[in-house]
Amino acid sequence: MTTFDIDHLRSWIGREEVAEDIVTADLVRKFRATLDLLGDPPQEGKAVPRLIHFCLAQPAAPTASLGPDGHPQRGGFLPPVPLPRRMWAGGSVTFHGELRVGDSVRRVSRIGNVMAKEGRTGLLCFVTVDHSIEVDGLSLLQERQDLVYRGLDGGAAKAAPAPAEPGQHRRRVDASPLLLFRYSALTFNGHRIHYDRRYANEVEGYPGLVVHGPLQATLLLHFAAEIRGTPPARFDFRSLSPLFDDDTVILHAKENGDRLTLWTARENGPVAMTAEAGWA
Repeated sequence: MTTFDIDHLRSWIGREEVAEDIVTADLVRKFRATLDLLGDPPQEGKAVPRLIHFCLAQPAAPTASLGPDGHPQRGGFLPPVPLPRRMWAGGSVTFHGELRVGDSVRRVSRIGNVMAKEGRTGLLCFVTVDHSIEVDGLSLLQERQDLVYRGLDGGAAKAAPAPAEPGQHRRRVDASPLLLFRYSALTFNGHRIHYDRRYANEVEGYPGLVVHGPLQATLLLHFAAEIRGTPPARFDFRSLSPLFDDDTVILHAKENGDRLTLWTARENGPVAMTAEAGWA
């Protein structure tokens, strides 16, 4: 079983990283095209779609320095967790204002926590990263990002989870390899499980290309905004099981007082991601 020095990894808590970027009209145009979002042509000063910040200020490590999974080598800003699989397990975003075309964005990131846990398939390591997206010194959104590192599956098989219940609102999404490739390109995400089928199958043991967690979150948030007619002020999401490119992905939502509860699932499959959207 893989072991690691959790105290050493926890020494990363408090580390900060600052990155800058510009919200360009070209990025907005490509983001909308990738997600089939309607809207007027992007113009200077106009508000941009929510969660487009996932595309901003991404690390641009040289190709030669990437690890075998396509991620940057570990041990820089993020702690060097010695487990082969890294996934975005969930997060929370609170919006205080709108990003706009032409904004110069400053992202301040901080390692909030590092902890280990024994899971069904072995040791897990959770890393929490807190982000503040700032424009002209004002924080327009705050985000908590939860990463999980784990080994290759090898634990005892567990019973298949129950199929997801249908929501009051539903929409089908084609999680095609083209969509996954374009979203990887938008977010400058080199993780090979999203576009390299041979790697996903033979190295990480997945039956297909994996649908990005942030992509599912983005689809759910915009589904919520369409249902309520305005984007939420807060959005929380958590990944429970993977979706793949040969799945017919269904977005679900149900009314929950002043909130919407949302989830993704393949047809007749379990909940893949659950989310809560709030407007208060």
